[in-house]
Amino acid sequence: MPAGFCEGPAMGSRGKFTQAGGFILAATIIAGTVGGVIAGQSSIGFLVGAGAGVLLALLVWLVDRR
Repeated sequence: MPAGFCEGPAMGSRGKFTQAGGFILAATIIAGTVGGVIAGQSSIGFLVGAGAGVLLALLVWLVDRR
């Protein structure tokens, strides 16, 4: 390999911290599924959790764009 091949800029060198909405999405899907199992409607709970997670992840993305 040529000298300096692996010495490029770091991936996180954007200069500003960004938020990740993936955890929010995963947590709401799991919480919705657990709530749905408790209520006897696991599919509905999954869909409600997924919908809430998508909305919250979009909110994080919109706030983080600024």
